[in-house]
Formats: sequence, C-alpha cells, structure tokens
Amino acid sequence: MTNDASRFSDDLGPTKIVHIYHPELALKAIVVVDNAAAGPAIGGTRMAEDVSLEECFRLARAMTLKNAAAGLRHGGGKSVIFADPAMAKAKKETLIRAFAQAIRELADYIPGPDMGTNEEAMAWVFDEIERSVGLPREFGGIPLDEIGATGWGLAVAGDEAQTFAGIDLNGARVIVQGFGAVGRHAARFLRDKGAVLVGASDSRGAIVAPDGLDVDQLIAHKAAGHPVARFDKGRACDEDTLIATPCEIWIPAARPDVITGENAGKLDCKLFLQGANIPATREAEVILHERGILSLPDFIANAGGVICASVEYRGGGQVAATSEIEDKVRHNTREVLEMAHRENCPPREAAENLAAARVKRAMALRRWGSAN
Repeated sequence: MTNDASRFSDDLGPTKIVHIYHPELALKAIVVVDNAAAGPAIGGTRMAEDVSLEECFRLARAMTLKNAAAGLRHGGGKSVIFADPAMAKAKKETLIRAFAQAIRELADYIPGPDMGTNEEAMAWVFDEIERSVGLPREFGGIPLDEIGATGWGLAVAGDEAQTFAGIDLNGARVIVQGFGAVGRHAARFLRDKGAVLVGASDSRGAIVAPDGLDVDQLIAHKAAGHPVARFDKGRACDEDTLIATPCEIWIPAARPDVITGENAGKLDCKLFLQGANIPATREAEVILHERGILSLPDFIANAGGVICASVEYRGGGQVAATSEIEDKVRHNTREVLEMAHRENCPPREAAENLAAARVKRAMALRRWGSAN
C-alpha cells in the first residue's frame, strides 16, 4: 500500500491513494480517500477491466462533493478493482474478500456497491471486515439497487428542475443511456410522474421508439437476459442516433465521459440529467450551457444512492431513506439552480462552489484540517 497523492492533489485532497496488488489472486485495485473531514468517506467499489487511477480519483472527488452537497457526515472516496465483473461467481467472491482484507485497516473508507459489484459483494466485504453499505436485507441493509434509490433521486431532481429547464414532466420524452441498476429505476419513477421513455441503451446496443416504450416490459426483457436492442417494440440504433434523438430529458446512466466536446452538439434535449458519475467532460458541459441545455451535475442529481447508504450506516430503514432522498435532492437541486440563475453561471460551477465551501468549513473545524 502506498500514499501517492501528488499527481491529483489540491486544497481538498486526496488524503490517501492506496494501491493494492496480490499476484497470486490476480488482485489489482486502487482506493482513493479524497477527503474525510466531515466523517469517514463513503464511495462505491467499481469493478471493470479498463478502470484507472484517474477515473478512481475523479469518482472519489465527485463523492466528496456529493456528500458535502447532501449535508452528510461523510467524506468522499472510491475504489476500483481491475477485473471482469462477469467472471465466475466463486472467483469473484475470492477476489472481493481479498480486497476487503486489504482495506481492513483503512478505517476512513466505507465501500458500497457500484458498477460491477452489488449487495451480495458488499455482504462479502461486511463478512470480512464489518464495514460496508448497500447490504442485503438479510444483513440489515437497504438494498440500493432493489429499491432504486439513485433512480428515485433522479426522478425527484427532474421534477424540481422542470421549471428551470422550461419543460413539463407530464408528457416529457426521456432517453436513458445505460438501462441498468440506475437507469431502469429512473425510467420507472419518471414514468410514474407522467414522462414517456422514447429511447434506451445498454452495453450491447440501443433502441428508440418515438411513440414510447413500455418501461415495465423493457425491464422484464432485460431481467430475462436480453439486450435492449432486441426489444421488439422499438427500432434498434447506434449510440450516435440515441444521442441525437429529440427528447426533453436525456439521462446518462453508464460510464464516465460518454458526452464529450465531439458529440455534445448532437444532443437534442432541454435537461441533461446526470445519472452516472462524471458522464460528461468539462468541455461538453460548457457546450451544453452555451446551447441552453440545463445540465444538472452528477453529485446533485444522483445523490440518492449515497444518501440511502448514509441512512443505512446510522441504522435507518427504507422509509426514512426514501424521505431523506426526496428532501435533500429536491432542496439541493433548487438551491444550485437558483444560484446558477442568479450568478449567470453553469449549474456545475454553482454546485462545485457550494459543495467545496462546505468541505472547507468541515476541514477548518478539524485539528489538522482533515480526518486522516
């Protein structure tokens, strides 16, 4: 394990960058504890073959800002495991348990589920070190993916942002890029508010349907193991077509940087509702702002999952989590968009200023400026 924060350091962090390597198990992982001034850092454990130190740091910083914006008693962190999440279950369990043992002494980091991991993986972590969130019900947890905590928060954010974006959620056309744990629930909750899903994608393709897709049928189709592109109620298309399809709300809910300076000009929407973490580059955010597309930052819009995790960590239940997600996401969405309008700046700039100020206040109250 090493502490090598120099490449990405600024006045907020990171506190630690920890590299983990176990050659016999082919375990290679990184943990970034970005800032723990407000309390132990919460952040998901992501498993993918193409993760990187830079991605881990950017995600950890997003968690710092997200937790601060939500007013949680937690800092931000993230971990990545370099591996194929589709590996055999027994091998994956061995890898996750070894990772858990490697972070046993890293007490200021609390892992949770993320892309490539789930509640079962967090149960393995908890079994090893008794420190994780997003646990199965059998472990007294609130299963984030099952109840759709992040998707619920996105729907609340979209509801609050509709006036600022100049849209009416009732009848609004929605596209979800990444119809998985976050995207499918966002589509479901927005449907319940009157929106219409007109496009969706997963890692194997995309589909569009100008007259609307049946959300429940598409969820069942995916649950049966079929790719979105093979759903027979729409037209299969490529990613560029999905980006350019007219809609009111476009939700990225997959990997980082799917919208860049090269394709941001193709988006035809009013509200870019960020379900994934860091789904757009800085250049893309500037282009969207200049085009009059309201881009609601990830750490404001998709905070439902970590709010739920925080409620679970302090012993609360699902009802309390759902209520707290609505209160915090709605309040923060309104505060950020009012600030952006008042100061004539992009919402991300307003959100980052708000969250960074809260982190710095927490740091100022610590004896050494952080919770190392």
